[in-house]
Amino acid sequence: MKSYEILPNNEIVDKDKVTQAFLNIGIFDIHSACEYVLKLPYGRTSEKTNYMLVLAERRGTCSTKHAIIAALAWQLKINVQLFLGIYLMKESNSPGISKILANSGFDFLPEAHCYLKYLNKRIDLTGISDNYAQIDEFLHEEQIELYQIGDYKKTLHQNFIKQWMPENRFEEIWALREAYIESISK
Repeated sequence: MKSYEILPNNEIVDKDKVTQAFLNIGIFDIHSACEYVLKLPYGRTSEKTNYMLVLAERRGTCSTKHAIIAALAWQLKINVQLFLGIYLMKESNSPGISKILANSGFDFLPEAHCYLKYLNKRIDLTGISDNYAQIDEFLHEEQIELYQIGDYKKTLHQNFIKQWMPENRFEEIWALREAYIESISK
């Protein structure tokens, strides 16, 4: 069972720009919308906080993919929550990170991740590849609103890194993280 299958499979009805965007590409229920978004390549859209670009540019990150599905679910009266968590990105949950971290002195890095919750169960539609393990351990979790997928998420993430590694290696850590994001983007 895929994580999104816990959602009620509500039919998409034309209510706003989000529902219309899914209907325009021939998607008529929430499960099909989740599957579609899950299968889209991982990659930043041209505007990191404009989750509507996920459909237009046919790619997205954890933030934009989950934001568009949250917006759709809310229009369909499904009580999902959008969450932001910080976890330790390591080889077991982020294949390929060890190559990026080689010679850095780090075995893992704190990473910010967005996902959905329904009935207190996580739904992850990031869809990087089949080799990625579900992230189950978070050092920090909080429910956020759609507008918080940009600056708020980045600031929380950067502040967490600065507290985690106070020895003035922030720029190096952030550069390693960006190199990894680039390596998994399609």
